[in-house]
Amino acid sequence: MSSVINSIEDLRHIARRRIPRALFDYIDRGSYDERTWNRNRDELRALALRQRVMVDVSRISTATTVLGERWQFPVGLAPTGLTGFFHRDGEIQAARAAQARGVPFCLSTMSICSIEDVSAAVTGPFWFQLYLMRDRGFNEALISRARAARCSALVLTLDLPLQALRRRDPKNGLSVPPRLTFGSALEILARPRWLRTILLGRRRTLGNLAVFFPERGIGELSTWVGGQFDPSITWRDVAWVRERWPGKLVLKGILDAEDAREAAASGADAIIVSNHGGRQLDGATSTIAALPAVVEAIAGRCEVLLDGGISSGQDVLKALALGARACLIGKAFLYGLAADGERGVALALDILRRELEVSMALCGLTDAQSIDRRALVLAPGSQYP
Repeated sequence: MSSVINSIEDLRHIARRRIPRALFDYIDRGSYDERTWNRNRDELRALALRQRVMVDVSRISTATTVLGERWQFPVGLAPTGLTGFFHRDGEIQAARAAQARGVPFCLSTMSICSIEDVSAAVTGPFWFQLYLMRDRGFNEALISRARAARCSALVLTLDLPLQALRRRDPKNGLSVPPRLTFGSALEILARPRWLRTILLGRRRTLGNLAVFFPERGIGELSTWVGGQFDPSITWRDVAWVRERWPGKLVLKGILDAEDAREAAASGADAIIVSNHGGRQLDGATSTIAALPAVVEAIAGRCEVLLDGGISSGQDVLKALALGARACLIGKAFLYGLAADGERGVALALDILRRELEVSMALCGLTDAQSIDRRALVLAPGSQYP
């Protein structure tokens, strides 16, 4: 990598060169016309920070506590599908980097490395993300495996009853669920370094599904998954999961205040304000714009996290100011993973933490846990400018 890498955008540029275009666009972009994807980024950038001077900022604490776990700074790694295709054993590499930096890693159901692979490779607990499938026996088995792996939280994704069209994927030869086809062959062959590292990985299929269907390749598994997303799910199904999962339960995909109240009433320990990174409902509000109303509706009954568009430490500060307990990153850590494996993920986290520390200091803030909307320049009487 270049000797001067000091932003997530730097890592993004390296990742774009190192992995096939189909994979890069799969994580980098959004659905349909990408209006939600753009809002996530643009509305975070539009928020103005309140500069303060003559405050003693010689000691700054970025640490926080989420679901009873101590985080060294308020950023965790979000669940992302196909992480093991961005670098050899990508889920393991990312989990190790997160553990070394004192923040959580969340493994996706659609991971390449399995729950058991990650559990054997790290010494601390991690989170596991679950989709509610038509085959509830499959869900029960995954929940049992997550319990056996001592996962400290189960993240239930709510905003994917049906899959939105990500227009770039079929044009690149990548279907949703992702499946590499002959159309991406030239892109793959043009990146022998990436191909070599993937071929050396322990798995090249969907690891959490392989135990159920050991004879099927990734194409068949992807087809099976595509037919399993359940458009009939309701809050009763959240109760079904709550009955089977005794640990911390996190509900991901909340944008609406009414849904937030339902989530709190369902027994969730935390919610994630999320629009799937702008990859589901195009034209939806940005997560940062939705955050204040969701926080108000929750009224402290559970913790509130946020993802979507977080690409700098300043973005993290803004989310904390509007009521988030912490943020989760997906694209940002995947850029680092694609650029340089575990070291790249660690570098992405280091960049975000340093940017947060500097921004806190220039705003006269010394404790991440006490940041509130006074850190922002807001319109009079408004929660959001």
